[in-house]
Order: sequence, then structure tokens, then C-alpha cells
Amino acid sequence: MAEFLLELLSEEIPARMQARAAEDLKRLVSDGLKAAGLAFTDARAFATPRRLALVIDGLPVVRADVSEEKRGPRVGAPVQAIQGFLKGAGLASLDQAEKRDAGKGGFWFAVINKKGGPTAEALPGVIESAMTALPWPKSMKWGSGTMMWVRPLQSIVALFDGKVLGGEIALGRQMAPIKFGDTTRGHRFLSKGVFKVAGFADYTAKLRAAHVILDPAERKKIILEGAQKLCADARVVLKADEGLLDEVAGLVEWPVPLLGTIDAAFMDVPPEVLIVSMKNHQRYFATTKADGALANRFVVVANNAARDGGKTIAEGNERVLRARLSDAKFFWDQDRKVRLEDRLPALKGVVFHAKLGSQAERIGRLAKLAVEIASHVPGAERGPVEQAALLCKADLVTGMVGEFPELQGIMGRYYALSEELPIAEAEAIGDHYAPAGPNDRCPSAPVSIAVALADKLDALTSFWSIGEKPTGSRDPFALRRAALGIIRIVVENKVRLPLRNFFKADDLMDFFAERLKVQMREKGVRHDVVDAVFALGNEDDLVRLLARVEALQSFLGSEAGENLLTAYGRAANIVRAEEKKDKGLAARIAGAPDVALLEQVEEKAVVTALTEVERSLDPALKAEDFAGAMAAFAGLRAPIDAYFEKVTVNVTDRPDLRLNRLKLLNQIRATMDSVADFSKIEG
Repeated sequence: MAEFLLELLSEEIPARMQARAAEDLKRLVSDGLKAAGLAFTDARAFATPRRLALVIDGLPVVRADVSEEKRGPRVGAPVQAIQGFLKGAGLASLDQAEKRDAGKGGFWFAVINKKGGPTAEALPGVIESAMTALPWPKSMKWGSGTMMWVRPLQSIVALFDGKVLGGEIALGRQMAPIKFGDTTRGHRFLSKGVFKVAGFADYTAKLRAAHVILDPAERKKIILEGAQKLCADARVVLKADEGLLDEVAGLVEWPVPLLGTIDAAFMDVPPEVLIVSMKNHQRYFATTKADGALANRFVVVANNAARDGGKTIAEGNERVLRARLSDAKFFWDQDRKVRLEDRLPALKGVVFHAKLGSQAERIGRLAKLAVEIASHVPGAERGPVEQAALLCKADLVTGMVGEFPELQGIMGRYYALSEELPIAEAEAIGDHYAPAGPNDRCPSAPVSIAVALADKLDALTSFWSIGEKPTGSRDPFALRRAALGIIRIVVENKVRLPLRNFFKADDLMDFFAERLKVQMREKGVRHDVVDAVFALGNEDDLVRLLARVEALQSFLGSEAGENLLTAYGRAANIVRAEEKKDKGLAARIAGAPDVALLEQVEEKAVVTALTEVERSLDPALKAEDFAGAMAAFAGLRAPIDAYFEKVTVNVTDRPDLRLNRLKLLNQIRATMDSVADFSKIEG
């Protein structure tokens, strides 16, 4: 068994593309090897800013002969079908095919024998196919060439069993092809010239000596541990940011964390502004004090090992940050000179959507909707809710949000506080976009709840009204996120909100229900339990609906629930089978059975038990005591079991008695289905 090493060296690859590209390269090469009949034991892919690398272990040196059969069309099939079969199988005529009786007449079969041979002969084609098919989000041509790649290619290492593969990659036109070789380069600044490699172990060792850490996971570890040590020595805490860590690891081949200082003049700017400016513009890590407040230190990761320990690099980054934060402070100071209320006319010039008008028109809708919602949110007073809704989009026309769009809402809160508006209104302005995702905080203050719900409900109903609905993976206006945000706000705060009052379209309610089902299943709720409750229909109070789901799942997990489900199944199956035979039966067995036709004591016992259940059920459902409603069913199992042991339902010689007994079974089904559709429960 042998090792295959591939490295594609290029100009800098965007950090966001590296991990996906490495996995795509591994997938495409692996698929190519399998298609060539080459099995292997392991494949590992790596990426740095300048290279993609792949090592595959356990490849055979020589490919075995393989035989493959392809079944073709039926004997006597049209000429076009025969020709297509021959072409696909690589046969010249039917004389090279076999006729076999494969059932239902004869069929043509092609037996294709593929000779083995040296594995090294198959690998160049696999490499070229993988490189051609690799799906870069963006790619380019360079020079006079025609080849598409993310950035200009410089060299290709292609070794199998320690030997260079014969082959090359054509760049097109008058550019010389890149031949497969065994030489590569190290760090752009910390190493010089090229060096030869003999295999993966030699490759990684020589790269490290040339100041290149090949494995992104190792680079991340070096960055994180180095940054944490620097912060500990400075008595600050590194602010966790996994996304930034991934990106920075894709920007450096030899990571060296360094600590810098933020000028005191900028520390009165809101911390979110400083963090966004450092992260988005400079890829710096923020730090905090022990109490969680933003500290005046930041971590920059250099791609260099400086002779002075990084002092000059750190000072240079401090100067760059000073210029960035000067802009941010300017916006902060200037924006506070204009009140949020005075900015509202400018929203007339900000288009929300071509078919839905301006942001000024939208805040009019939001204010009205938020007031309606406030009547269902305890503690949400009309005045503060209306004022917060009117001002919640005002920061869209500030200089700060123009520079940092991700701070909308956040800056509105700060400007409201600087104007000394009521804290509840300021917090609602800051909260109205939340939650932005499953891990984002959820508004909990009454005014914030009303405004945040209004923002999301308006988005759903407005875009629905113009036919802009999510389709498949396409959701340009984040309506799925809006629906999930409503669910979280309502459920976590137990808001009794009748959604149908706001969702005028039935398919919008269906869309919303599907989002709720998905979320519940992700939390471990049984899908059949969810379906059983949703099947009742006409339920738009999420708090009540989820309480019913929770009670049902708990009940079914008990012995009483399992037993009753068995009893329900017996009754429902009989009724269902008879309804299939007689299409008009359903109407005739609706309602309670005739007491005068109850002959056996077991029949009377079931009627008595059902009466007791219904007596307990109605008040329990009205009180939303769903656990109590489920518990009321517990007494049904024994009389139903006795009924099935002693009573014959299909009394063929007495139609009236048979119909009455089916009515009784139907009443069992209907009584239980008033809490949930038990027919949806599996098992």
C-alpha cells in the first residue's frame, strides 16, 4: 500500500473559502479514485492561505482487473435504445453483448472487463478532473490563460509512493502548463526559495521548518492559547469569537498573537462600536475586564516572527486602529446632535421594499401593530409601546449605522439613552430585532416584547401579501427566522397571543405551524405527538398548544398512557375498518349510543366510564389543565379491555345492536380525540 500527496500552491485564498475547498478537493479526489476502482484507507485535507493539501493513505500500487456488467434494453427494443446502450457500454455492435433471459423476456447485457495497471497511471486524470470540478464561490483567469481557479496557481506537488507523478495542468493559450513536481515553498516572508519533499511526513516537517503550520486546527490552537496567555498576563479576558478565530486562522500560515492598546480617548464610545470596528475592519480580538466590561486591550495575530518580539507590529496596528476608531468616535459625537424623533422625516427616503413603501410607512404600521399586540402582553402600556415602535428604525439614517449596518437597533438604544428617553423605550429599540438566531437573547421586558413581535409579524404579513414567500432554500427576506423569532418570544415569555388575529392568510398560518413543528422536534419532542396535537386544528395560542403537547408526551410515556393507547387503537381500528366498508356509516354512528340498547354489563361500564371522563374533561380543558385531562383517561383502560373480551361488536343478525356498539366505540375515539388526534400516535 502507498501514500498519495497532493499540494496546490497559489496566491492567497480567501479565508472564508479554505475549509470548504479542502473538503471539496478531498471529496472529488476520493470519488475519482473510487470510480477508477481504487480503494484507500484514509484521506485528509488541509488548507493554509496559500495552499490546499491532500494526503491519501492505503492506495494499492497496482490496480486489480475488474469486471462490470451493464444491463441494456429488452431484445427487440427500438434501434435508438440499442445504440444508446452500445455507446454507453463502449461496444461496437451487439455481437459484443450477451443475450440473457432475465425474466419477462430476454435482455442485452454488456460485460466490460477493465484491465488493471499501475495506480500512478490513473492518478493524473483524477487530479485534473477534481481540479476542474472544484466549485469555488468565485474564481478567476490570469495572464493569457483560460483556466479558472480562485487565485493564480504557482505549483503542484503530486507524489505517489514517494515518486513524482507524470502529468501537468494546462493553463491555456500561450501560458506554460504547470507540471506535477516534488517542490514547494514555505512562508512568503520567513522562508526563501523552494524545497523538495518526499512524502507527507517530510512535507509537513519541512513546511514547519519554513514557518508554515499546515493544519488549520493547530493554527487555531496556537492563536487561542497564545492570545489567552497574553490576556492573562495583562489581567484581561479574551472575548470568545469562534467565527473570528476560524477566519484569522485562514489568514496566517505562521500565527503570532500580539497584544495592543486602545487609546483612552475612544473608551467612551459604545463597546459594540469598538468591537465591530476591530473585528470587521482589522480582524482584532476584543478583551474584557473581570466584570465583563470592555477592556482597553486587543489581540492582533501577525503572520510574522519579528525580531523585536512584535513591538513594532503591535504599535503599527495601534496606529491603524486609532484612525479607524477616530471615524467611529466622529459618528458617535455627530449622531447625538440630532434627536431620534427629528430623524423620522428622513425615513421617507429609505425604501423598505419597492412594493411595500418606505421605512417611514413601515413604522406607521409597526406602531399600530405593536399597540394591538400590547393588549396581550401584561405590563405593556400603549404609550411607551407606540413611541418605541415609532423610533425603532430612526437609527437607520445615522452616520454610525451607515458605516456599521450590523449595529442598527443597538445604536438606536444608545441614542435614546443619551436623550434620556424612558429606559423601557430605549431597551425596546435595542431589542426589536432580537432574537436574530437560535443562540441570541430573547426580549423579556413588556415593551420590548410588543415591539419585537410587531417587527417580525409585519415582515411576515407584508411580504406574504406581495407573494414573496420562502421557497425551498430561498428565503431572501429571512421570513423563516422571523417566524422562529416570534415562536421564541411568545413561548419563552408565555405571551397569550392569538396569531390568527394577525395572520390573515391560511397558508401563512401553515408556514408558521411548520416552523413550530421543526423547532419542537429539534428539542426532542416526538414528531407523532406534535402531529397529534396539530391535527386538532384552529389552535393559534402557542402557550396553550405547547402545554397540550407536553402533557400528551408525558402521558404517553407512562404505563397508563401506553395502556390507553392500546385500547384506543382497538376501538379506532374496528370503527375505521367498518367505515371503509360502508361510506355512510360515519354519519350514522356520530353521537352517543342509545342507552336502551346496552345489553351487557361491560357495555354499560364503558358508558359510565366515558361519562366520568367527559365530566372531568371539560373543566380540565377549560382550565388548560392538560395533564389533568390526560389523567382523566386513565380509568378507561379496564372497562374497554373487558368490553373487548365479552362483547361482540359485529352482531350481524341484529343491525340495530351492531350500530349501537359501533357508536360506543366511536364515542371512545371521539372523546380521546378531543384532546389530541390519537390516530397520529405511532404504535
